[in-house]
Amino acid sequence: MTRRFTRIRISQTIEAPLAVVWEELRQIDRHVLWMKDAVSITFTTDQHEGAGTAFICKTKVGPFRTNDKMWITEWIEGRQITVHHQGLITGAGRFALRGEHGRHCVLRWEERLEFPWWLGGPLAGIVAKPILKQLWIRNLDRFGELILRGMEQSALDKRGDEDPQNPEGE
Repeated sequence: MTRRFTRIRISQTIEAPLAVVWEELRQIDRHVLWMKDAVSITFTTDQHEGAGTAFICKTKVGPFRTNDKMWITEWIEGRQITVHHQGLITGAGRFALRGEHGRHCVLRWEERLEFPWWLGGPLAGIVAKPILKQLWIRNLDRFGELILRGMEQSALDKRGDEDPQNPEGE
């Protein structure tokens, strides 16, 4: 019996340098800030980044709730994170970054999902694909907004450090 996976691929151009985007993406516990379907993340390993990191992600999509067991299987510093997950739906996801001339970068999110037979198997995947794709597109929009807010706040903080009465900082 061949397995039939549902594949979803989306990408977002983020107006920030790759290093800035990676710095946020690598913080797995902060994914709940921009992933509407991720309710909470609890690490089950002492490490919180890199291959071998494991965690439970409480997930909610519509009426469906699950505690997904997740583990990072690949971590390419500054470039890519691959996660396998097991829960209501089993699969693997990958975030990959590509820098574009230092000014912006492209974040690509790919998922390969397997729906259980009792949920409708491949047919459920066909029905769920457009819903999940739109949800994850909005997630990447929120991620980009989070990055831009962080960059704006950082710029304001730097300006606030400059004392107009004492330009030498003395």
